[in-house]
Amino acid sequence: MDRPYIICHMLTSLDGKIAGDYLSEERAKYFTNKYEEIHEQYGIKAWICGRITMEKHFTLENELDLDHKNAPYIPRTDYVADVEATHYAIAVDPSGKLAWTHNTITDDDDREGHHIVEVLTERVSDAYLAHLRKKGVSYVFGGKDRLNFTVIMEKLKKLFSIDQVLLEGGGVINGSFLNEGLIDEISLVFVPIVDGTSNALSLFETSVDLQKAKPVNFSLMHVEQLDDGGLWMKYIKTSQ
Repeated sequence: MDRPYIICHMLTSLDGKIAGDYLSEERAKYFTNKYEEIHEQYGIKAWICGRITMEKHFTLENELDLDHKNAPYIPRTDYVADVEATHYAIAVDPSGKLAWTHNTITDDDDREGHHIVEVLTERVSDAYLAHLRKKGVSYVFGGKDRLNFTVIMEKLKKLFSIDQVLLEGGGVINGSFLNEGLIDEISLVFVPIVDGTSNALSLFETSVDLQKAKPVNFSLMHVEQLDDGGLWMKYIKTSQ
């Protein structure tokens, strides 16, 4: 396979929400911790999230102060800053907005030291590319105006020798991977709480940029009952 094996690893409410007020419930803490335990249990060196998730949990809404006026032109070619990293945090950030202060994840006990790889489109600014190079952050391009995740995954395998990836994105990113037929396995931690809000993101979302996705079939391969009524369920894509 020319790309990594991709496991979509997510935590969800009983009504399929991956974000919402239910995560603020005291009861949910056990399940978020269990989610991280399973992440580590997989032993996979690369994981991928979208800009909103990265901003909320890792750049902590830092703001960029870029000199766009005086930034020199930088060719839109992939940049590998650390090919020997033991773990990779892959950030889907098409326009280049994440304000990284280091080239690894910091201030997070579970993912401390994971080398950052930005996924960009060619419309990103020269000033932002200069910022990433200055910080030693790797980056790859996935398209001129829109991202092609098949191309991105092939680059990650070729440039960083990444054979497996945990996809832990928002609903739109997960939906994009599903739309391109890239999800090989699904790992779900079910929190026994119903969120009930209609506008909270679900596990797989569509966007205006996506064609209508065809149904994708999966087969159950593992069920584990967790404490306090939760479940960990694993599904593998069914060949068609």
